[in-house]
Amino acid sequence: MKKPTVCLIGKPNVGKSTIFNRLIKEDKSIVLDTPGVTRDRVYGNALYNNKPFLLIDTGGIDIGNNEWNKDILVQAKIAIDEADIIVFVVDGKEEIDANDRKVCEILRKTNKKIIVAVNKIDNEKRIDSIYNFYELGFADVIGISATHNLGITNLLNLITKNFQEITDEEDKRLKFCFIGRPNVGKSSLVNALLNEERVIVSDIAGTTRDSTDTVFNYNGEEYVVIDTAGMRKKGRIYENIEKYSLIRSLKAIDRSDVCCLVINAEEGIIEHDKHILSYAVLAGKGIVIVVNKWDTVKNPDQALKTWKDNLASHFMFAPYAKVVFTSAKTKKRIHTLMPEIINAYNNNQKEIKTSDLNEVITKATLMHQAPSYRGKRLKIFFASQTDNKPPKFTFKVNDKGLIHFSYERYLENQIRENFDLTGTPIILKFKNKAED
Repeated sequence: MKKPTVCLIGKPNVGKSTIFNRLIKEDKSIVLDTPGVTRDRVYGNALYNNKPFLLIDTGGIDIGNNEWNKDILVQAKIAIDEADIIVFVVDGKEEIDANDRKVCEILRKTNKKIIVAVNKIDNEKRIDSIYNFYELGFADVIGISATHNLGITNLLNLITKNFQEITDEEDKRLKFCFIGRPNVGKSSLVNALLNEERVIVSDIAGTTRDSTDTVFNYNGEEYVVIDTAGMRKKGRIYENIEKYSLIRSLKAIDRSDVCCLVINAEEGIIEHDKHILSYAVLAGKGIVIVVNKWDTVKNPDQALKTWKDNLASHFMFAPYAKVVFTSAKTKKRIHTLMPEIINAYNNNQKEIKTSDLNEVITKATLMHQAPSYRGKRLKIFFASQTDNKPPKFTFKVNDKGLIHFSYERYLENQIRENFDLTGTPIILKFKNKAED
């Protein structure tokens, strides 16, 4: 099921971030405490009354002339373009000003549903100020206080009124997507994989507007490949803005079991590649890295070691990801892609026997005890797998406050050395023995 997208728009200091944090409090996406994973929280997964949606937070729109304000306005316009519903946040303690009117002017040009959220209505004296904001010309005006959690339920009811609930009907087919910067060859890879021109391909960045699902057969099984958009180029406002290329990718990531990060071998690895992959890691998806356009690399045999070293250095937060070097243009090594996708999927949903897990953990603690802290030492009484997609392991311990990140990393490495979990993140959670 495709999630609707909701974005928060408004001038600075109206409380958008506080509202954002309130609305994603039921966020079911997985957060990994892993060094190197980017956490610029411009988006989040929200769930209300069993109705999920993607929430986008934006910077405050200011009519000032500095370049920073212009960039924020550009990003906000892209978020507006992607949204199904827009929450226009205003400050209930202030009068309507030029910045509010600027936002209003932008929103009037859209055909989107607009909800005006009058924030900071935290006492009865301010309730009457809500009516001032009907002057903006939008029918849905609601008073809230994000700080005091007042009116948030009413806001969520209004946002999700026409959203679909999650159903028990689940598509069991493996779904995977290609994510990456514009013009790295995502659509070409889909075509090469399908061995037909099923998806439009162009050298112009931003040709793909929305994600496209295609069903195909491989070794007698049905699979779904999702070709995600890079970034639509619509006039100057989209030029050189890659941050919001993530918005479209996020929707595909959420619906996928495995995410394939596509890197352009002509350009090499850049910081934005790491950002994009981090979202898939945070979502707990199976991971495959695809270095495309390998046919453009001179002396590929010599370049291979350098590339592997660079990948290991840049993607230290996902050392478990398998890398495929291929060319969509020549289809060289394209046959190596599906086996890695399937392997990442299988490992992402793998279940490990409790007895086997505890045997590994017992041996690991005997080989290398946890360091002592103020005369106390961590003791692990029991370990079990408590979830999958991705695998989650819960440890019962004497004091979870004694966990050091280095020892947690050691335990993860021991688990990975004994069980094939290639291509998937894993989560380690520690609970005191007395906890439920």
